[in-house]
Amino acid sequence: MRLANKVAIITGAGSGLGAADAKLFAQEGAKVVVADTWDEGGEAVAGGIQKAGGDAQFVHADVTQEGDWERLLAATRAAFGRLDILVNNAGLSASSQLDPLSLDGWRTIMEVNSTGVFLGTRHAIPAMLEGGGGSIVNISSILGFVGTPHGHPAYHASKGAVRIFTKAIAVAYGPQGIRANSVHPGFMPVMRSSTAASEEALETSARIAPLRRIGKPIEVAYGVLFLASDEAAFITGAELVIDGGYLAQ
Repeated sequence: MRLANKVAIITGAGSGLGAADAKLFAQEGAKVVVADTWDEGGEAVAGGIQKAGGDAQFVHADVTQEGDWERLLAATRAAFGRLDILVNNAGLSASSQLDPLSLDGWRTIMEVNSTGVFLGTRHAIPAMLEGGGGSIVNISSILGFVGTPHGHPAYHASKGAVRIFTKAIAVAYGPQGIRANSVHPGFMPVMRSSTAASEEALETSARIAPLRRIGKPIEVAYGVLFLASDEAAFITGAELVIDGGYLAQ
């Protein structure tokens, strides 16, 4: 098993990419803490892992709240005694805020997508150092590389921030055994936070990419698994693009 005896926190794991990560990590031997604000989804994911013979628990956590991170780390230590992996997956979509010039929309997206990643990293690092190191995988987006005319521009800004923040952490904490890498998915199924996006619109956008389709959460999860595992022990500060070739054009 690729993550045997590893302890992982995955945020936004009640649905979508985070749920795919949690299930795959558990299959590969990790003890998984499923974190989400959506209690029903998070409990269902953790319960499904347990029924399949894996080790998981759900913790309600809002990634924008430092107190929630403190409770999340405390619960992880209490349950499993350590932390080896953090997947900062929780995020809002570009279409979660309809007005592209809304200041409140800007603040909301930046708080979840960028500040949430900072807070998670801030609290995970001391726990990882106790165990001699660890792996942080931050979920960014292809829209952290390029702009589009759709959705709130804060989404692009937030994902670009995650991209360079990851490199800063990799450089600062690599000497202490902590790796940090970012993953950049392309067009994926509609997120829970989307208010205007549709599968049809996503399919249309995805047809621009060489592989001519939207991606599947499990296809991203395998990339996250690799970066989280010891197979990627000499990889840090890297950007893994999983986009059907969109950015190659």
